[in-house]
Amino acid sequence: MEVKAVIEQQQKKKNIFGKVDIRAYTMIGALIAIWIFFGMLNETFLSARNLSNLFTQMSVTAILAIGMVLVIVAGHIDLSVGSIVGLTGGIAAILSNWMGMPTSVVIVCTLLAGALVGFVQGWLVAYRAIPAFIVTLGGMMIFRGALMGITKSTTIPIFDAQFIALGSAYFTNAFGIVLAVIAIVSLFVSTFRKRKSRQQYGFTVSPLPIEIAKLLVISVLILLFVLTMNSYKGIPFPIIFVIALALIFSFIATKTTFGRHVYAIGGNVEAARLSGINIQRHTMMLFVFTGLLSAIAALVLTARLSSATISAGQMYELDAIAACVIGGTSLMGGSGTIIGAMIGAMVMTSLDNGMSLLGMETFWQYIVKGSILILAVWIDIASRKRKVN
Repeated sequence: MEVKAVIEQQQKKKNIFGKVDIRAYTMIGALIAIWIFFGMLNETFLSARNLSNLFTQMSVTAILAIGMVLVIVAGHIDLSVGSIVGLTGGIAAILSNWMGMPTSVVIVCTLLAGALVGFVQGWLVAYRAIPAFIVTLGGMMIFRGALMGITKSTTIPIFDAQFIALGSAYFTNAFGIVLAVIAIVSLFVSTFRKRKSRQQYGFTVSPLPIEIAKLLVISVLILLFVLTMNSYKGIPFPIIFVIALALIFSFIATKTTFGRHVYAIGGNVEAARLSGINIQRHTMMLFVFTGLLSAIAALVLTARLSSATISAGQMYELDAIAACVIGGTSLMGGSGTIIGAMIGAMVMTSLDNGMSLLGMETFWQYIVKGSILILAVWIDIASRKRKVN
């Protein structure tokens, strides 16, 4: 009887508050705590200018993390994304500077190069059964060496203003306000549509006042973000790329058959195979996505720096993996979200930015970030053991 009473009480709480992602809210709370901490130690941390720089710095890691989430969910890993960023950034600089090609051609060729690299690696993993760790570890070294070869180990500057705008331009204040309105309206419409659909099929929904309260909080955060960015120069171009890619791949991961199959593969590969899922094709497509996203990140990074260097993208694969794990993606496969990876990327970038403003030496930044990564994996393993028990 006592067990039944406890279960009924838990069910009532679930009905009141709805389905709560404790890990996501914990990470949001940690991010807020980090911001408050650095804001108290350095008043410039929460300034509009620094927050704009912070979001711009986050963009490359966030774009890489979007692709990395799905790869890890499927039970693989990609250690080559940083080197792909460097190689495709070098290709973009060569096409723009040495060959004088227009920005549109540079973008298309760079994206094709990234997708091709991902296709080759995905084919080796999927159809030749070489472990992804080995393929991408080898790719990391091969692509870095190729970058040094094609650039002759020199820095290639970018002079095309249109290209540079991809990483350093800002949208107008009016665009930011319009974007905020569209985002808020879309949020309300999608939430109430989902609520109505769940009610039609007899699923439990949280009370309407609580649902509205959540929507209002998110709406306020959207408005604060836009107003803060507008108080400096406006919303940076790279952030729009991140938002667009996050929405696209969130849709792919949660609303398409492909996405559901990826989670099924990561959850139990043998069961997925017996269910008729084409594991090889799905695996190859995941690496094509990571190659493509790495090329997009390369375009943003090269444009922001106005040059391509042989050191571009170094250690970025570790930042992307850390962002995913901190955001709740399990290295065991089968679970993880794009939104969580975005939060993880923001946590990593905030730590980098805050420690730099405080003048902390580089070695401390590596120690702190590494410790947080280990802690995140520890929490993931502990939470999985609790679920099993």
